[in-house]
Amino acid sequence: MPAPEILRSAFNSFASGVTVVTCAREDGVPHGATISAFTAVSTEPALCQVTLTRTAKVCTHLDGRPFAVNVLAADQLRTALHFAGRPRDPEPEWTDGPVAPVLTGTAATISCTPWRTYDGGDHLIVLGEVVDAVVTAAEPLVYHGGRFRELSALVSDVHWQGSMDSPSSGWFDASTTFTRLRPHLERAAS
Repeated sequence: MPAPEILRSAFNSFASGVTVVTCAREDGVPHGATISAFTAVSTEPALCQVTLTRTAKVCTHLDGRPFAVNVLAADQLRTALHFAGRPRDPEPEWTDGPVAPVLTGTAATISCTPWRTYDGGDHLIVLGEVVDAVVTAAEPLVYHGGRFRELSALVSDVHWQGSMDSPSSGWFDASTTFTRLRPHLERAAS
């Protein structure tokens, strides 16, 4: 196994967007945490995942509750720092979302109901079923190499050439079939 500093350096070589996961505490007060470990999982059903350090306060507030993934805009560095434990004044602005409180001014907001939570070692892997998504024209804030960044100009207009899963070629066509690794358990009707 690589040394922890090498592993962190390898993980930090992957550029990602910056998100703030938000939810309501038991007393109804909005709570959030900055994370860069967000992943789209599935479109049918609509699922996404966030990966949270087990010791993060948000884990206790998120347990079994609806949440939102707020994809921060390039001008929201102060918001990222605020929810990463470096409070800023004035505080970021909140608004009511479909299932959980959300932040204003984001590049996108993905509202979720709880789906599953999995053991991820020193992290928890939380899957949410997407019930609403809002996208704006704002450019996203990016995290790479331990630093916050903004998108730069396009290097090329080539878009995922050779991939069957490409927005320019229409994603997978309707005739594509996939072999399940494990059958899904049917969710009990609510």
